[in-house]
Amino acid sequence: MVLLTAIRDHRPDRTACTVEIRKDAAFRGPDGLVPSWVGIEYMAQCIAAHRGLQSRANGEPIKVGFLVGSKRVAFRTPGFAPGQVLEVSARHLWGEREFGAFACSILDLADGTVLVEGTLTVVLPDDLEPFRSGGRP
Repeated sequence: MVLLTAIRDHRPDRTACTVEIRKDAAFRGPDGLVPSWVGIEYMAQCIAAHRGLQSRANGEPIKVGFLVGSKRVAFRTPGFAPGQVLEVSARHLWGEREFGAFACSILDLADGTVLVEGTLTVVLPDDLEPFRSGGRP
C-alpha cells in the first residue's frame, strides 16, 4: 500500500515526499483524523523512496527493506485532518548497504509546523530467504 502522494525533492542524502490527507484516507478514525502514529509508516515509505531512487540512479536493483526500529519519535499532533498536506522527509544519518538510520520529520505544508519527528532504522537484506521461510532452515 503506497500512502505517499508524490516525491517533492531527492538529493543524495535526503528525500522529501508529499502526503495529501483525503476524506477517504486509509486509517482514518471515527474522529475524522488519521492517527499521528501512521506518520511512522509515511516516514518509512519516504525512506523506501529515497533508497529506491538511489538504487535506480546507480543502476542497481531496488531491494525490499524493513523498518526495524525507531527512537526519540515525538508526536506533536493527535492526527492528520482531511485537506491537510504534509511534507515527509528522510535524511540519511548512517549506514551504507544492509543497515541504515534516517532522521525523519513530518511538517504541515500550510504553516511549516513540525507534527512528527524521530529517527528510523531500516534493514535491506541481501538475502530474503530467511524472511520467506519464517527464519526456519
